[in-house]
Amino acid sequence: MYRNILLPVDLSDKHSWRKALPTALALRQTFQATLHVMTVVPDFGLPIVGQYFPSDYEAKMHEHVAAQLADFVAEQVPKDVPVQRIVAAGNVYHEILTAAEKIGADLIIMGSHRPELSDYLLGPNAARVVRHADCSVMVVRE
Repeated sequence: MYRNILLPVDLSDKHSWRKALPTALALRQTFQATLHVMTVVPDFGLPIVGQYFPSDYEAKMHEHVAAQLADFVAEQVPKDVPVQRIVAAGNVYHEILTAAEKIGADLIIMGSHRPELSDYLLGPNAARVVRHADCSVMVVRE
């Protein structure tokens, strides 16, 4: 039923994966699917902000985050589970949707915290992914 499962994680927030990762691993095992674990480095927002950082800042940040993701996978995912790692930069929900399309994901599994008032007004990334994804999305509540 599922061939490619995408698990977006925020490496600085354990709540983004603490319950979602075991769910992804179980479904990956059940369907012998490929697990893709991704993280997104947020962009600067306005181009004017980016000019205050060194020119090689983005490349160094990408390398650093890729190493952190590799460490995360090594620590949290059993050694016998093949994993594809993805590091993207930009708008979080947009990058998740882009990665899902690129890898042909048929399921996105996301962790979500209890909503706060600001989430209802602004819409969290998980809600945006659910609304716009072309595949099934499972939101695992913390």
